[in-house]
Amino acid sequence: MEIPVADAPNRRRRGKALEDALLRAAWDELVESGYSALTMERVAMRAGTSRAVLYRRWPGKPELVVAALRHRRETHPIPIPDTGNLRDDLVELLRTMTHRQRELATIIGSQFGGLFAEAGMTPAELRELILSGSRPSQRIYERAAERGELDLGRVPPDVLNMPGDLLRHDMLMTFEAVPDERITAIVDELFLPLIAHYSERPS
Repeated sequence: MEIPVADAPNRRRRGKALEDALLRAAWDELVESGYSALTMERVAMRAGTSRAVLYRRWPGKPELVVAALRHRRETHPIPIPDTGNLRDDLVELLRTMTHRQRELATIIGSQFGGLFAEAGMTPAELRELILSGSRPSQRIYERAAERGELDLGRVPPDVLNMPGDLLRHDMLMTFEAVPDERITAIVDELFLPLIAHYSERPS
């Protein structure tokens, strides 16, 4: 398969512009070829540069791929809905997340393709590194707390993480978009009752 090569010569790109081009090339290789088939040479060819340029920034494929995954998250952030209430904000966020199947499939494929083992990390450590503090749900919960819909000091973190965790579980099991009825069930039948439970003041 012919690998697309960047149009702009390497000599015209420096600093962040060059690094962005390299990380975009790595992401495109991940999407098209998967983690196992990705090589530093193929990424360099796609970016229109040399392997030496890559190795000056990342010591190997695992570090490059983690950086590419983080770069993708940072340059294509999930929009944070603001409907005015916790329930609709969360439903809209989960709908947006489930339709980003391309990104999920690429991340999962990278993990199963050997990224865990080569990076020397657990799945949880790798996820934390890729997310790098970027959690759209956190801003939703903060606004809900400001409106008095929940008390962040009383609701356990595991409860707040549950909607996203269940969504990722369903997508991991099927590699398909999660049906809308499942999303609303996660929010209405599981999450909101727990929020109500932890909002109750002891008598």
